[in-house]
Amino acid sequence: MEENTNKKYFECFAFGDNPEMADELLSLVLAGKKTATVSVVLDHEEVPSVSDLSLVLDGKGNAACVIKTVYVEVVKFRDLTWDMVKLEGEDDTFEQWKEGNIRYWTRDAIKRGYTFTEETPITFERFEVVEVFS
Repeated sequence: MEENTNKKYFECFAFGDNPEMADELLSLVLAGKKTATVSVVLDHEEVPSVSDLSLVLDGKGNAACVIKTVYVEVVKFRDLTWDMVKLEGEDDTFEQWKEGNIRYWTRDAIKRGYTFTEETPITFERFEVVEVFS
């Protein structure tokens, strides 16, 4: 894996797809319970690299923290494991996680115009918080 030496933000984003989800997931990040995230990889999108910095926003669009990517792997949805996704800190079981993410990515697919299947490529990214804004 090539390490990013350009310290500009890879992306500026809020977790989830609504303000309440953004705040809920951000609180897990800040509490140290969420140390990974997964996202659909579309053909035209760039995948993060190790050492990338991303600015995380709260549900109101305010800068909340900076995270640093420490590991990235692209896999098909069907190849995600509980050992991977439990690091998201959101669910108690793999089945609960899978059901919730299928719902989420089905909504996302409608919004962004792709078809979500078990074969859809997913970025699995582990990160650490490097700065918190008050």
